[in-house]
Amino acid sequence: MIKKRLSKKNDRVFHTFVLIILLAAIVMGTTMCTTAEAPADVSEEEPAPTEETAAEKTEAEEETSAEMPTAEDVTLAIEHFSVIEGTTWSGAHNRAGQRLAEKYPNVDYVYREEVGPDVAVPYAEELISEGADIVVGNAEFMGLPLQDIAEKYPEVYFGSIVASDLTTERNFIRLFPRQYQALYLEGLIAGALTETGNIGIVSAFPSVQVIRRTNGFVLGVQDAAEMLGKDVNIYVKYAGDWFLPPEERGIAETLISQYDVDVITQQTDSGSPLDVAQEQGIWFVGKDMDIVGFYGWSDTDTVAVSFDTRWEVLYEKMIEEFLAGEENPETILYLGMDDSIVLADGTELPTVDIMNDNKVGIEAISPKALELLPDEIVQLVAQRREQMINGEWDPFTEHAFISNGTGLALDGTPIPDAGVEVKPAGEVPTAAWLLSLFNFDLEGVEILE
Repeated sequence: MIKKRLSKKNDRVFHTFVLIILLAAIVMGTTMCTTAEAPADVSEEEPAPTEETAAEKTEAEEETSAEMPTAEDVTLAIEHFSVIEGTTWSGAHNRAGQRLAEKYPNVDYVYREEVGPDVAVPYAEELISEGADIVVGNAEFMGLPLQDIAEKYPEVYFGSIVASDLTTERNFIRLFPRQYQALYLEGLIAGALTETGNIGIVSAFPSVQVIRRTNGFVLGVQDAAEMLGKDVNIYVKYAGDWFLPPEERGIAETLISQYDVDVITQQTDSGSPLDVAQEQGIWFVGKDMDIVGFYGWSDTDTVAVSFDTRWEVLYEKMIEEFLAGEENPETILYLGMDDSIVLADGTELPTVDIMNDNKVGIEAISPKALELLPDEIVQLVAQRREQMINGEWDPFTEHAFISNGTGLALDGTPIPDAGVEVKPAGEVPTAAWLLSLFNFDLEGVEILE
């Protein structure tokens, strides 16, 4: 039917055209006009554009251009150094990818698990061949090799978590959240909860990342102890790696039996220290995720509080810059509680926060633990949390850094002697210094062999 209509229309056009040619020939023969004067009728049908019509056309083109979509599909690929299930670190990264894919219809999330440094690059290239636009290694030791292929794939963003190395490239981004802010709040709670005056930390190994996070917790414990007039000891024992369940269990049991700790936390990734805390009937303080609310591990009779990390805040920054076509993205992302993300359901979450059993802030403190906390500690936790969310206060700015004489010697940066004030109270430490050079424990910590 459509073809027939088009044919009839073409016939009418042809007949009209022939008629016009004949009339033009007659006119030319009788008037002897030049060919330059002939197209007068054409100009009437399609007048030359005036300044006004040209402006209207340009405006219309700009309007059409403004309505054209500027976003494009983007695939975020995360290489997880460990398994995802049953871990707080990789579990939090995986949840971040899922939340971003849920929020943005043009964002896909893909991943690989148990990625070591020897396969980080081959996996990355495989992911890129499958359409990955952003590739991140979620631990430094296996994320750094991605720098080697950053120049080879200039249109791809690469990323790596920071442990202490701050090497960057134009498209090789380093990232970490200011977890120490939430750890400080946990320390306030732990310092107030202990009755024996002994708090234990099951830790992985000395590194700037581990030491920095531990120091945030230590400052909170010490502030609570000072406010309440308590003497509190903090014991740290290293397992040797991030995920060693038997070793972590043994350390937790030793801290309880030999050092009489009644509050325990960890800088490792297995659930063994939590298991021991529940078995021994002492308080546990969690890390990286809301382990009760998200995983259903234990309950609030054992878990006094946890802190939750929203890696999606950092990944969203990378995605936004990629979609904007930014060829020179920000290469150091060190975001804290004053940065946030709005999830698909409208919930706004800061980069880190205290959380427990799907509750945040003061409500995140275990009901059983809350009954044991003095009002002044509860009020201080609420105050400091609000101040950090508003960007008005930071424990690493407000406190002096006095060396314990222990830590990790770096090339060109030895461990400061015990008692040395490295940073005075009130001075803002740079992000670069915190991320790469904060290599000493704060005074008041006992590192166990």
